[in-house]
Amino acid sequence: MFRLNLKIALRNLWRNKGFTLINLGGLAIGLASCMILLLYVAYEYGYDKQFTDYDKTYVLYNNQKTASETFSFMAFPGQLRDEIKEKVPGVAKVSRLSYAEPMLLSYNQNNFKMNAVFGDPDLLKMFDYRVLKGNPNTFLNSVDGVILTETLAKNLFGNEDPLNKVVKLDNKESLKVEGVIADRPKNSTLGQDYIMSWRLYEKLNPWTKDSGWGNNYCMLFVKLQDNSFFARANNQMKGMIKAHDKAINGEPFMHPLSKWHLYDKFENGKNVGGKIDQLKIFFLLAFCILLIACVNFMNLSTAKSEKRAREVGVRKAIGSSRNNLVGQFMFESVLLTTLSMLVAFVLIEVSLPYFNNLLGITLGIDYKDYKFWSVFLVLTLLTAVIAGSYPAFYLSSFDPVKVLKGFKISGGSSLSIRKFLVIFQFVFAACLIVCTAVIYQQLNYIKNKPIGYNKANLIQISTEGEFSKKEKREILKDELLKSGAITAFTEYSLSLTSGGNNTYGINWPGKNQKDKILVNFRFTNLDLTKTTGMEILKGRDFSKDFVDTANVLVNEALVKVMGMKDPVGKMIEWGQPVRIIGVVKDYVMESPYQKAIPLLIAQNPDNVTTIIMRLNDKNNITSSVNQISETAKRLNPAYPATIRFVDDNFELKFKNEKLLGTLSNWFGGFAIFISCLGLLGLALFMAEQRKKEISIRKVLGASTANILTLLNKDFVKLVAIANLIAFPLAYIVINKWLSAYEYRVSISPLPFIIAIGLSVLIAILTVSVQSLKVAKANPVDALKYE
Repeated sequence: MFRLNLKIALRNLWRNKGFTLINLGGLAIGLASCMILLLYVAYEYGYDKQFTDYDKTYVLYNNQKTASETFSFMAFPGQLRDEIKEKVPGVAKVSRLSYAEPMLLSYNQNNFKMNAVFGDPDLLKMFDYRVLKGNPNTFLNSVDGVILTETLAKNLFGNEDPLNKVVKLDNKESLKVEGVIADRPKNSTLGQDYIMSWRLYEKLNPWTKDSGWGNNYCMLFVKLQDNSFFARANNQMKGMIKAHDKAINGEPFMHPLSKWHLYDKFENGKNVGGKIDQLKIFFLLAFCILLIACVNFMNLSTAKSEKRAREVGVRKAIGSSRNNLVGQFMFESVLLTTLSMLVAFVLIEVSLPYFNNLLGITLGIDYKDYKFWSVFLVLTLLTAVIAGSYPAFYLSSFDPVKVLKGFKISGGSSLSIRKFLVIFQFVFAACLIVCTAVIYQQLNYIKNKPIGYNKANLIQISTEGEFSKKEKREILKDELLKSGAITAFTEYSLSLTSGGNNTYGINWPGKNQKDKILVNFRFTNLDLTKTTGMEILKGRDFSKDFVDTANVLVNEALVKVMGMKDPVGKMIEWGQPVRIIGVVKDYVMESPYQKAIPLLIAQNPDNVTTIIMRLNDKNNITSSVNQISETAKRLNPAYPATIRFVDDNFELKFKNEKLLGTLSNWFGGFAIFISCLGLLGLALFMAEQRKKEISIRKVLGASTANILTLLNKDFVKLVAIANLIAFPLAYIVINKWLSAYEYRVSISPLPFIIAIGLSVLIAILTVSVQSLKVAKANPVDALKYE
């Protein structure tokens, strides 16, 4: 029976080569698109799940309430670690972790500025990286020990054994290599290249030993003995900081490590999702594209029903049961889907390098992984069943007496079903067009929104090594200004595009002391506004003509919070009385999608970490950057001159939205292409069915334009109906997506006009490809035997 079904299936596929190729192409693209998106979803979903007992490991967040809202962030006083370890029941391990920062590590002439972190010994017991060299029981115990990742060890030592070798940290501290661990997985939120002990962190930052409970400077991770302790441990941690200092309103709470990457968005102290929302969109998109391919198969199979009707009638007349016929048609579906799967493999392997480059990650197929094969085979079988079930039951239902007498079954319910399936395909395609258009509108709106400074031709370098000295920075400034490579130079305590450095300790006349107002603070030197292009709305910038050590600048947001009509010259408290000398226009620091945060800027060149320079726009950018690099290298030879464009840093803020837009573009295009294949197949079928009718019309004087209009109008109606159904759905989806942004574009008619115009145009072009061929055919060929 199998051989007979195979022979019949192969003959049928070969006899209808056009339909076979259309179905094969549609299913292959659908399967490939679905698998690529599922690979990406699996990659993102696998974040931080490589570690043993990851489900018992938690990252701590700190809820701090202000007068208007609750902020959630990952920063704590270091003393909290011992408090948790000693007093919270069910805690197996707890570790502090510093924020990753690039630090110079040297061995002989090899110097590498890589991401460094400091942690407690429990860190590498919770995050159990594969140990390649060394004794894991002694890791991070000694003050002068360092653990390297495999790649960094190879870069520093080549083929030498790195164990017990002495390396230099920032050309100051001598450290002994205690071990080498495997490189961190790509889908790990922790971003370190080497790890040092917390004891060394306290040695390098002696202020941490005596810092109060209000000083938040490290992350905390907790591993429980068992998750049954979670509720009790979480409740006990909430009051720990307040127990030591009632003036501080921080409340620690545990957030699962497995949700750290995908559920990282908090509003008023509660998790409201994060990247998981985008991942859900991609997951839904994957199956919708595959469903469109299945719909294509159904559509084309039912369109061929008249040709298969006599076959069904004959087989039933000679004794075939309906079950046998259903089995035959399902077998054909499985065979075609299997062939599509093979083509999909080729498409996946060809396109993965492009998508890896686009996503900045490494997706790949592990052919030895049974999970991949299980998913792929289930997906293929599911596709075959969905695609083949309706045609199988529909075709096997024909009455043999009626079809053998020449009963026409191509109209009626069959035609209605085909119309419904075409509408379904284009509903999804139109939704994607509208959503993609709005995504790009939102992206352009935010990118073109004023950011409060001029980021063009603005560069940053770190104040490390020799540049930590004011004198060396002054020499750098003088040389570069004289060379003409730059036109302005200033210093800042953080990168222009980053957040952090905030306090509740700002007071002003009339402030309600019960209100906790979080204010960002920065330190700078001269020429801040000249260099960055920030705008002074009132007052003045810091100047060499004044002693400004007790003077500050504030932004519009802080002025609004303080309720001052004329703030210039007013005194406020920040540890000591300081005078406001100017108001700067709000500028974008962290998220360009959220409202500006109150900011205070003081002049203190001893607390800066970043040099900001404006390139001379009259010079060639490359030659100016080379000049800066050479000068920086000469003045600070131990450190590589890492020059960063502020423009590039700012672009990173739009990474998620750009990714969503790009993937929507690509896979939306695939969905439209698959839908067009279905339209092409239906047009092919309809043109064949109406060949004699068209010939008679031509004989009676119909023009080619009349024929094209006749053949296209039914399809245009279907696409127009699909758009009318799609528009409310797209509006609901896109309105929900936009609601996450404080600054957002209003939904205009333009995306909907684009959607209906594009889908109708695509439909007309697709159908006309085949219709034109039929309309131009010689009517004699179709009528000569009548």
